[in-house]
Amino acid sequence: MARLQDRVVLITGGGSGVGRATAQLFLQEGAKVAISGRDANKLAQAAQELAGGEHLLTVPADVGDFTSVKNLVQTVTQQLGPIAILVNNAGTNIKARTMRELSVENWELLIRSNLNGAFYCIHEVLPGMLQRRDGVIVNISSVAGKRGNPLGGAAYVASKFGMTGLGMCLSNEERDSGIRVSNIYPGEIDTPILAARPVPVTEEQRAKILKPEDVAAAVLFVATLPPHVSVPELVIKPTSQMYY
Repeated sequence: MARLQDRVVLITGGGSGVGRATAQLFLQEGAKVAISGRDANKLAQAAQELAGGEHLLTVPADVGDFTSVKNLVQTVTQQLGPIAILVNNAGTNIKARTMRELSVENWELLIRSNLNGAFYCIHEVLPGMLQRRDGVIVNISSVAGKRGNPLGGAAYVASKFGMTGLGMCLSNEERDSGIRVSNIYPGEIDTPILAARPVPVTEEQRAKILKPEDVAAAVLFVATLPPHVSVPELVIKPTSQMYY
């Protein structure tokens, strides 16, 4: 039997990479899945490939804009039903990422997209989850949200540390209300965000790092555990990547 039959899932950044791979696994488990992202064409292509039929909804939205998030959650709830699982996956990075290079505009862009976006989505779905005393929130952070490695850059690291704190605080605040919160910290993943690396990633390196499907499997794992089980934090990395 499908483990997520008719559960409504909202996945931000669902047009490619981890979001798209997660949508595929959730659809296979019987969920009703909404994927969002800023690029309507990318969402349409993902929908065609996922072939989810009436179980799949695409909603263009910018998580860095609160009004856009309000409309997103309202649309998903009206068309699919109350959101049972939220996957905060949307995120971005830039090439000029060292503190010496970082502009105020780019700092604000990354905080808005990577941190504020997660908060806005949680802010909008949490009341319904609390009313039903049921819900799972999965934040796709990064090992950059656990260790201040300069590889990700100052603004990206700060945004992911912020997501870490947001998720951990919420997890503890709502431990008795039936809401489970998991922060997942992937290491390097072969996704489109690699295009923003200051130094291009070689094909040899791509072959060694995580694939979107690896992280999607971790998301599915924490989302399908029984209600009395919660995984507050999960680090997943390529075997060859150091974690210290």
